[in-house]
Amino acid sequence: MTDDRFDQPEDLADVSEATMIVDSNMLKQAQAKQQQQSRDQAYLIVISGPHVGKMFKVDQSEATVGRSSKADMYVNDVGISRKHARLVAYGNDVFVEDMESANGTYLNGDRVKRRVQLEDGDKITLGSTTILKFTYHDRLDETFQKQMFDAALRDGLTGAYNKNFLLNHLNTELAFALRHGTPLSVIMFDVDHFKPVNDTYGHLAGDAILKRLAEISISTLRTDDIFARYGGEEFTIVSRGTTQERAAIIAERLRQIINKTDFIFDGQHIPITVSLGVAGLPDTPAQTTDDLIGAADAALYQAKNSGRNRVCAAK
Repeated sequence: MTDDRFDQPEDLADVSEATMIVDSNMLKQAQAKQQQQSRDQAYLIVISGPHVGKMFKVDQSEATVGRSSKADMYVNDVGISRKHARLVAYGNDVFVEDMESANGTYLNGDRVKRRVQLEDGDKITLGSTTILKFTYHDRLDETFQKQMFDAALRDGLTGAYNKNFLLNHLNTELAFALRHGTPLSVIMFDVDHFKPVNDTYGHLAGDAILKRLAEISISTLRTDDIFARYGGEEFTIVSRGTTQERAAIIAERLRQIINKTDFIFDGQHIPITVSLGVAGLPDTPAQTTDDLIGAADAALYQAKNSGRNRVCAAK
């Protein structure tokens, strides 16, 4: 009996396994097409400033960036003009130009004096604290990119910013405040008697309380205030343009809201209070982030040593 599997001509088998030699021009065209597909959509991503992680899709021929609510890309930063910069798109090419802003528009460290074309990875600085990264992404990557930025910047349990982001942000804000002589305040607070809560009700209850505290705090603060988990049950608020006296009022309002909130887990009511410490420029003569955080932390421990469930300001 003959096995048909072995009846194919030898040269036919060779052809089926041969590697196709591609002309260099064909290869370049294929690579260009692949790059064009992957650079399907242009984005601006905030990598520094009050709105870190926010993505703006560049999907119109002209778009303004500024502090005005009418701007196409709204960025609430006091160092940014109401109409600060303009993006102009011609096909897949995107250009940036300054709109006679007060503090200027900078591209990779150089001031923009005329319309300049943007390249993937370029960094645009607006004012003193906001930096935008220009990039191209496949349209399907937008959700993934947002998730990646959130994972890098936020605490996984509470959704608050993480400590690393807090310190970087505060360093930028402090440099701006010292240079321009503007107020800047830090509020630090933690949960009173949190260890007994974990011991009595369990760690799942403790986690639920921390998540609820974050929700309450974020809903109470201004949109340009930064709320972060400093570690464990301790949280930090950075409030730009806010004096220490005003920050103490904000802290007291937050304390009262938390004090009146019913924390319930698995059908059990868990009494929760917080102690808060406040420090701010110019009342606190801080020159570094460690100085400012240290002053707020000392005020926090003063609140705890004074009986808890209260606000103390740095002296």
